[in-house]
Amino acid sequence: MASAGLQIFALSLSLAACLGVIATTVLPNWKVTTFEKSNIISTTTDMQGLWMECTWYSTGLFSCRFNFSFLAQPVHIQASQAMMVLSCLISMLGIGISLPSMKCIRWGADRRTKRCVAITGGVCFITAGLMCLISIFWFTTELVSHYFKPSVSEDNRYEIGEAIYLGCISAVFSFIAGAIFCSSCKREPHRENVQLTNRQHYPRRQSLGHKADYSLQDYV
Repeated sequence: MASAGLQIFALSLSLAACLGVIATTVLPNWKVTTFEKSNIISTTTDMQGLWMECTWYSTGLFSCRFNFSFLAQPVHIQASQAMMVLSCLISMLGIGISLPSMKCIRWGADRRTKRCVAITGGVCFITAGLMCLISIFWFTTELVSHYFKPSVSEDNRYEIGEAIYLGCISAVFSFIAGAIFCSSCKREPHRENVQLTNRQHYPRRQSLGHKADYSLQDYV
């Protein structure tokens, strides 16, 4: 079973992954384009995310427009929205499940139960990371295919934004945390062998005690 320090490290990674997935979901810079007008001073940066579209002007102004219509979005946006929200929920659920399974927390359950709970939390982290990675991969594939279309003008071409990289890092953290918690399924052979040897010694001691009683009675 994973050590207490390793479990604390995995829980820290899961917390960082959960916060990263939430930030990735709400950030508007999934894809970014920079368009310079005839005057280089007036530069605008357009950003689009899952829920909003923002424009940043070099003069310091910043405006955003929210997209609350789910059906009006393309298919890859709809799928990414659903999977990222589920990834956030499953990640938070995994944190709640994994807390009682840690060695540093005593909640009255035996080792087998704590092991099963730790595996369940690890599966939640792996599932959350997988859903986040699938949504990012799908969104990036559509972005790259749209970028290299000949019919698309240079002003409407978007590049990969910082939110994509943050989501990838969060998914990797979630995978690592899930793998550490899932490693709790390994049994501890040393302790089990000690328990088996102790169980074998108890009948021998009792049999020796009975023999000693009989020999004392015979002597008297």
